[in-house]
Amino acid sequence: MQQDKDNKGSMTVAEAGRKGGETVRNERGREFYETIGRKGGATVKAERGRSFYEEIGRKGGETVKAERGAKFYEEIGKKGGDRVKATRGPNFYEEIGRKGGQKVKKLIEEGKRAARAAQEAAAGGSPAPAAEEPTASASPPSGEPGPGRTE
Repeated sequence: MQQDKDNKGSMTVAEAGRKGGETVRNERGREFYETIGRKGGATVKAERGRSFYEEIGRKGGETVKAERGAKFYEEIGKKGGDRVKATRGPNFYEEIGRKGGQKVKKLIEEGKRAARAAQEAAAGGSPAPAAEEPTASASPPSGEPGPGRTE
């Protein structure tokens, strides 16, 4: 009995937690932690909203930048880019760049049309002189589908 009292406190809280976590992992498996993590994340999102995650992500990023420097992000970005290139192929970035460029072009054209319509409405319906602009029906570069067309 005296010996039990002497041994009391010989394990730290961290050691006890680690030992308990290993026991649960061995009994229930990694999937158990994944499941409770998802459930907990969904609960926090429902209670605090998406902005909570945005805020803690930003704070975490600032902390990592302060500890490791901007160079760290350059290195992991390059590693990630190389990994994507290896898994998706060398043309992947070219393809998504083209798609993004087409989307930007379309949005610019829509914005110009909306600005012209607003200008015409403000002028009492008389059309304002406008420079010729390519429209969505203009022919896309060869090998690319245009709006409303499929490959």
